[in-house]
Amino acid sequence: MTLLSDAAVAAELERIPGWTRVGTTIDRTYRFQSFKDAMFFVNDVAALAESAGHHPDIAIHYDAVTLSLWTHSAGGLTAKDFALARKIDAVLA
Repeated sequence: MTLLSDAAVAAELERIPGWTRVGTTIDRTYRFQSFKDAMFFVNDVAALAESAGHHPDIAIHYDAVTLSLWTHSAGGLTAKDFALARKIDAVLA
């Protein structure tokens, strides 16, 4: 998997509002009305990640879920990260 250039990362971020670059990752925090809703979302993300063979780092803080995406095997951001970010966002659409 090929790492994206800084310009390519910036262009991809323009297409996925709410995600921000944090070093070698893209991150987004989602807020829900309850812990239960947050956990349902995490389960949906887990299913997407399994089917994509690409797994985010997930932090759960009661009603907030923060996802961090990066391609571990490539050591940074690749097209796989942005493809999964779009699929995750579609869960809430």
